[in-house]
Amino acid sequence: MQSPAGGTPAVTTHAGSPATSSDDRVQKRPFLSVLLSRPEIGSLIGAIALFVLFLAVAPTLRSSASLLTVLYSSSTIGIMAVSVALLMIGGEFDLSAGVAVTTASLTAATAAYQLHLNIWVGVLISLLVALAVGLFNGWLFVRTGLPSFIITLGSFFMLTGLNLGVTKVLSGGVSSPTISDMAGYSSAKAFFDYSLPLGNGVRVPILFWVVLVVVATWVLLRTRVGNWIFAAGGDPAAARAVGVPVKAVKIGLFMSVGFTAWLLGMHTLFAYNNVQSGQGIGNELFYIIAAVVGGCLMTGGYGSAIGAAIGALIYGVVTNGIVYAGWNADWNKLFLGAMLVIATVVNLVVKNQAAKR
Repeated sequence: MQSPAGGTPAVTTHAGSPATSSDDRVQKRPFLSVLLSRPEIGSLIGAIALFVLFLAVAPTLRSSASLLTVLYSSSTIGIMAVSVALLMIGGEFDLSAGVAVTTASLTAATAAYQLHLNIWVGVLISLLVALAVGLFNGWLFVRTGLPSFIITLGSFFMLTGLNLGVTKVLSGGVSSPTISDMAGYSSAKAFFDYSLPLGNGVRVPILFWVVLVVVATWVLLRTRVGNWIFAAGGDPAAARAVGVPVKAVKIGLFMSVGFTAWLLGMHTLFAYNNVQSGQGIGNELFYIIAAVVGGCLMTGGYGSAIGAAIGALIYGVVTNGIVYAGWNADWNKLFLGAMLVIATVVNLVVKNQAAKR
């Protein structure tokens, strides 16, 4: 049947009336389906359940001072969990992230002390070293094609040895020199270890953490780079075929881990005035746990910075809630391990339900 203008034939139904075409790509999705498709929804459910549990069994947790302690503890994991989550969304891992924080702290203190520099110069040198470590990991990964697990495991051992060996050679001990009497210390401490006069004091790592989550979320959801990160983690070959600079994206993600390691390392240094060379070993697992609990898939291409932040918050609630509840702290890792398994299963179920809808 010809259209009135003699052009494309009109589509008619069996009753003879024009049919309305429907395109699944432009249909509005139900709110529940949209909600379930978010990577962080499973971790949010877990966080709420844990928070209610510890509020019930640990009355001390209800005070503002305790809540700020939980937030601060969460931020020391969450700062790193943001960049680790981005890297995991990009399909890779960094097992050197924990000791990289210590490397950043030691570099700033040792360089400024040994070379008689303003502490701010040591901070800048530390930033360059931290970015160089991330660049090295990323470059070696794209150059050799070896799994990032192997590359960064090697970096983990090299940095661990350097932290201890160089510190012993230069200071004769296992800790960095005390920097509280060095030029520039007061202003650097005011920046990296400041407490806002709100309530019992909001320590600056909490603010760093919030800013990083906001920026990372904006990058992932509103920029071309965010699309590249998801594509590079989901299917690198297909992403490369459509023009995504996969190698540059992955190198940049490794360097972002280096940047957050520097940021957290500077807070650690100025909060305690020195740092032990053996610190940080094992913390990389907590960063990965926070990211996985927050919805990041081990296979890449899926996850969110908000989810990683919720995963870090779960860490803070569990580690502090056990103490406030008067339970034996030896059960801490059992809770964290159980949360990792439960959250992974919940995330998988939620993701499958969203796909069905």
